[in-house]
Amino acid sequence: MIDNLEHMLLKNKTEYIKHLTELISIDTQSIGHGIEGGKEKEGQLYLKSLLEDLGGEVTVEPIENKNIEEALIKYNEGNLGHNYENRFNLIGDFKGKSNKTLLFNGHMDTMPPGDILKWTNNPWQPTLDEGNIYGLGATDMKGGLMASIMAIKLIKDCGIELPNHIKILSVVDEEGGGNGTIHALMKGVKADGAVICEPSDNKIIRAHMGFIFFEIEVSGISLHCGKKWEGVNAIEKAIKVINGLNELEHQWLMKYKHEILPSPTINIGVIEGGSAGSTVPDKCTFKICIHYLPKVMSYDQVKSDVIEVIDLCSKGDKYLRNNPPKYSIYQAGGAFEMDKDDSFINLVEKVYKGVINENPLIEGSCAGNDARLLKNMANIPTVILGPGYLNQCHTIDEYISEEEYLKFILIYAKLILDFNN
Repeated sequence: MIDNLEHMLLKNKTEYIKHLTELISIDTQSIGHGIEGGKEKEGQLYLKSLLEDLGGEVTVEPIENKNIEEALIKYNEGNLGHNYENRFNLIGDFKGKSNKTLLFNGHMDTMPPGDILKWTNNPWQPTLDEGNIYGLGATDMKGGLMASIMAIKLIKDCGIELPNHIKILSVVDEEGGGNGTIHALMKGVKADGAVICEPSDNKIIRAHMGFIFFEIEVSGISLHCGKKWEGVNAIEKAIKVINGLNELEHQWLMKYKHEILPSPTINIGVIEGGSAGSTVPDKCTFKICIHYLPKVMSYDQVKSDVIEVIDLCSKGDKYLRNNPPKYSIYQAGGAFEMDKDDSFINLVEKVYKGVINENPLIEGSCAGNDARLLKNMANIPTVILGPGYLNQCHTIDEYISEEEYLKFILIYAKLILDFNN
């Protein structure tokens, strides 16, 4: 069986690569992490036509804010206030001999390209060079999404009947925190196993860290710095809170460990305050991103720890005691972990080894994605497995190797054929 698949893959590889480059050529970037909208529409329409040509039954599912709001209440998952004009999920259903369902999940949105002048070529003009396919979204994650679709095509090109039900879920707004997949699950998407087609560094990923983004605003009293003592420097007060958060991170590093994930972190990513060197600033805002561990830590506990630090720093300062910082959470996602002995993990490991002829590494990832949603909200056995490397995500001159892309078409096809075993 594998020989037939490999032969057909080699025979049709130009066509399979062409579909990927055509998808990369479509601008599908998220705008303002989805808050201001996204350009996924044309990419989704391209996939709709492709899925229908392959014989799939395709559902177009506009995003409804009420489902995101409900998920936030019920599951602590969901990012409010996003613009969904002309943005929709696609669900491609392919019937097989068995009703057992294998789901492939991928997101259509990309991050913006950054400074286009720094790109060697236009981000939306895919370039093939020395075995690599360059273009925005090549790795994150149009390569994985298209590989899952081409796996179905490869099986059909070989004249093999699908042994089970295959579902392709192409979502919007993943870069904004996962609202596309959240919406699909709230609308009832189910499966017996799922693959998140994100780049996995040639590993099988069975766990990732949770994340919480806080914005913290500290006030002060502004005046000319010549009489600084009569004002209150908001930046200096913010530093007190930041030092408290650094101490919290240190405590976490000593307390929480995981066998396949790094220790929890608190990153001070943005700080804004002041208007001039001669003026005492009356406002300082900073943003932090927290990554925390599955099972041994929770969203509620992490949130509580951060708020406690802010409160303690405020109580210990004469000004902040009566003018405590304001804080809000503007994006969050839970942690994810599958048991290493889970039967689905074992099947994926067996398939990978059969195609690659070597034992795969089974590890965790510091980067969060939609795996948490499928596992935590719908209890679907899930792995992260896809072409490409994390260091190619959100970068100038993003690329994926042709060999890597084609290899994962083969891995996904073999997983589809072995899923009932």
